[in-house]
Amino acid sequence: MMKTCTTATFLLITALFFTAQSQLLNSCSTANDCPLGLYCGNCPSLAKSQPFCIRGQAQIPTSLVSGLPFNKYSWLVTHNAFSILDAPLLTAAQRVTFYNQEDSVTNQLMNGVRGLMLDMYDFENDIWLCHSFRGQCYNFTAFEPAVDALKEVEAFLTQNPSEIVTIIIEDYVRSPKGLTRVFADAGLDKYWFPVAKMPRRGADWPTVNTMVKNNYRLLVFTSDSSKEASEGIAYQWKYMVENEPGDPGVVPGSCPNRKESKPLNSKSASLFLMNYFPTIPVQSEACKEHSAPLADMVGTCYKAAGNMMPNFVAVNFYMRSDGGGVFDDLDRMNGQTLCGCATVSACQAGAPFGSCKTVGMPNTSSTTTGTAGSFSGSVQLSGDASAVNAPGVSFMCLFLVLINFCLL
Repeated sequence: MMKTCTTATFLLITALFFTAQSQLLNSCSTANDCPLGLYCGNCPSLAKSQPFCIRGQAQIPTSLVSGLPFNKYSWLVTHNAFSILDAPLLTAAQRVTFYNQEDSVTNQLMNGVRGLMLDMYDFENDIWLCHSFRGQCYNFTAFEPAVDALKEVEAFLTQNPSEIVTIIIEDYVRSPKGLTRVFADAGLDKYWFPVAKMPRRGADWPTVNTMVKNNYRLLVFTSDSSKEASEGIAYQWKYMVENEPGDPGVVPGSCPNRKESKPLNSKSASLFLMNYFPTIPVQSEACKEHSAPLADMVGTCYKAAGNMMPNFVAVNFYMRSDGGGVFDDLDRMNGQTLCGCATVSACQAGAPFGSCKTVGMPNTSSTTTGTAGSFSGSVQLSGDASAVNAPGVSFMCLFLVLINFCLL
């Protein structure tokens, strides 16, 4: 059973969040001009070249509304979470491929990402994270052994005992028990949600409280249907519906289901993965993609799924936006689903559905002059020619400590 947060602790969590929100869109010139949780950036693709404070971290919905089934929440997912700009070259070849993210898996998790999309292949007598060229992994498309990224997940789950992470595998592994071995080698088997206990025919998942209590804090799905019987790894489209990835998934007003998925309005699966990223990732365009078009697509997909809110929103370059970005969208999604409010920040623990507290609106003052195309923050991202930096992890570290105290 989860502990009840003291009033002082809850107020501290709330104050930390709203201190950052109150300065969203304020002009800035250095990282120190923005509070923790925000970073100093811009969005030239929307003609916003002068720097301003941009949101870079998620509000964890279970810190405000806990005890509901897992499938009632909406979470941020990084598409190709391993495909990181300026990732070290671990093969003899220069890498020739696309990139989708800018910071490490650890930093993604610390910033509130709770789902990782990983492409796994047999390569060099091991399991690697890789982009494919004609369905195979090559030294010029390879990133790192999968166990290295999975160890980052293990460390995060160990350090944050109330957090739940989902891994969605695009599975090209053919070696017998290859996935079983790599997850065990990373020490993640102790957190595994057993496939035999996953809900069937669209039933609700256990509550987040129950999942934490049972230590079932890692959900793993594979695109290979045979792995459910052979390795006990859930076949993705048996448990979730999904819209088309790539360019078909970003067409305004349209949200078609992926061909492997059941129709989005099917009631036989209780999870919904919403993809929102173009086929070819363009870093400089991501801030534009994560502005009004993303918010509009959430509404389109919600209707296409028969008024089912997406549980996972998968994006490239997740921190890029013209202000609140995917983080604000997730706040609105969770607010609507969890408490009937315009944002999850307005939810009140134990209050009737639709009973919302008043929350402040972000400051929308105009920006001042600065270096176009530059970004800065207290933790440098692992890629980008213009030295893009992420917000400091110290805020999220404190935030997670407080949440763990309240939820355990």
